[in-house]
Amino acid sequence: MRIFTALRLSCPLPDGERDRVRGAETAVLSRTSGMVMTLVSFSVAIDVAAGLCNPGTGPCSGSQQVNADRNPQKAEIRHFLGVERSLSGRAWIERLDHAATNAAKAIAERHALPELIARVLAGRGVAIDDAAGFLAPSLKALLPDPDRLTDMAAAAARIADAVTAGESIAIFADYDVDGATSAALMTRFLRGAGVAPQIYVPDRIFEGYGPTPAAIDTLIDGGASLIVTVDCGVTSFEALQHAKTRGVDVVVLDHHQVGAELPPAAAIVNPNRADDLSGQGHLAAVGVTLLMAIAVNRRLRDIGHYGSDRPEPDLLSLLDLAALGTVADVVPLKDLNRAIVTKGLVPLRRRANAGLAALADVVRLSGPIAPYHLGFLLGPRINAGGRIGDAGLGARLLVTDDPLEARTIADELHRLNAERQAIEAATLEAADAEAGAEIGEGEGPSVLLTEGDDWHPGVVGLVASRLKDRYRRPAFAIAFDREGIGTGSGRSIPGADLGRAVREAVERGLLEKGGGHAMAAGITVKRAAVRDLRAFFEETLGEAVAEARARDGLKLDGALTAASATADLLALIERAGPYGAGHPEPVFAFPAHRITYAKVVGTTHVQATVASAAGDRLKAIAFRAADRPLGKALLDARNGPPLHLAGTLSLDHWGGRTSVQLRIIDGAEVRR
Repeated sequence: MRIFTALRLSCPLPDGERDRVRGAETAVLSRTSGMVMTLVSFSVAIDVAAGLCNPGTGPCSGSQQVNADRNPQKAEIRHFLGVERSLSGRAWIERLDHAATNAAKAIAERHALPELIARVLAGRGVAIDDAAGFLAPSLKALLPDPDRLTDMAAAAARIADAVTAGESIAIFADYDVDGATSAALMTRFLRGAGVAPQIYVPDRIFEGYGPTPAAIDTLIDGGASLIVTVDCGVTSFEALQHAKTRGVDVVVLDHHQVGAELPPAAAIVNPNRADDLSGQGHLAAVGVTLLMAIAVNRRLRDIGHYGSDRPEPDLLSLLDLAALGTVADVVPLKDLNRAIVTKGLVPLRRRANAGLAALADVVRLSGPIAPYHLGFLLGPRINAGGRIGDAGLGARLLVTDDPLEARTIADELHRLNAERQAIEAATLEAADAEAGAEIGEGEGPSVLLTEGDDWHPGVVGLVASRLKDRYRRPAFAIAFDREGIGTGSGRSIPGADLGRAVREAVERGLLEKGGGHAMAAGITVKRAAVRDLRAFFEETLGEAVAEARARDGLKLDGALTAASATADLLALIERAGPYGAGHPEPVFAFPAHRITYAKVVGTTHVQATVASAAGDRLKAIAFRAADRPLGKALLDARNGPPLHLAGTLSLDHWGGRTSVQLRIIDGAEVRR
């Protein structure tokens, strides 16, 4: 009963209320193997949360939520711990509404699951009948017939013909992690099938995104008779027309949103084509590439290409690359994507890929690799080459089997990432000042457009992402060159389709070029068009952004204390993983915990120790928070008044010891 013990100690209750809470404890705590797992009913926690009650005037108050059990018709928004505006300016909202709470109970009963797991699943929209399959995703069950994707059959046939004929194949890849993993996956597959393709990754600054006629000439003059583009190409009309003129086939593997008109190519496989009915539009480019490898492999098998002298490639061994690209590209972890990541963690944890193993060693990654490491440790370093260095480094790291070469490349990517971090910090400071001035004292624009003449084009996407997180609205960062041409990147929030708006802006002539998907987009814009572009985004996305921000709040899955945040609890939580886009990690509130220790580490992070009212302690860290209200509050609260904290749990492997750590993502003052 440690959860409620801490709450009661910090908020004494009148006799009648104490009896009500004691009776509720049995109903709201789930035990597995004798251990208290978590709070499974928020309404009681809200009623008795520390600091929200006045013992002399009856039941605890302060929560603005409506109890769904008593009045389900009014349970639209349920503010947890009464937090309507946190240190980050967000409301804290109970993730489960009345219907989801009932669904959680049904999931737990039907599948004999601990209530915590049932709540996590129900809070993320997993249907009662789908719970078992969701917890144990089967690649075989979720893998579609690749030929369901439009043009897949034609693309697979052309590549298979090139393999059997021994043609020279060139892979043209985007310079991000999705592009690098797609190129590496296709390269490793084709090597296993008997051909050795070349990889071409354009320079972000000098060549820009996607194929150009000059790049096409380079590949053809180098002997390529088939070009396969991965994570790009679907909007490259001029380049693909040039390839056609020179008599070389191009197969496009992409996933970015596209209009009705398509460039000339031998085949264009993109589940986001208007005429594609496969239902696989959530795939990253590496997921599309995996399906292509499966389709080509099937054709090669059917024609007897494999035998005792040439064994069939092990496609399952390529799932580590597919998992990395899927997580790094922040596509929804649902359906096939979820199975790819779940199964891809197996070879990742074996460190089967020499390049990834070397990179894990460079960042001193201890313990089993998790999706978090892919998105925040390994992915950014693979990206670093494309952002500020040699764009091909990431792909070369992922295709090498030489441990020495892998370590050399990994060291260079690690160095470039540190350089990138410094450039990003300086650019973000300037962009943040510009965004703050644009917003002023009011609500500000629906879409932020920041720009600079001395910004590095390789970090604008990262800066846009930071601005989006800070100001809770779509944001662009644009780097202008001396000719007044800007290379920009944008990031959006759920509910505001940035890719669609960018395509429309291109059609209206406001952008020189642009593309992307709902959550991210890249643009090329003339300085003279920026004012009209601002007005266009306001007109096009203003209503959607307003609605999305009105719904925006930090959704909480439960309440814990420092004592209940154990490794056993975390193991239970992980059963409902892996977590990522579309399947977020459970966020827990830690009501009225004191900060007994806090300091800035790594220039921008705040490391802390938090303690419950009972004195139990928990290690914690708030990333990139030192200059934000959250970080300042943590530092100011050392040995001071308690704070409500919210965050996710992880295992920290350090010095040969493993301990649970709280990643603090928000905080709120305890109201008296």
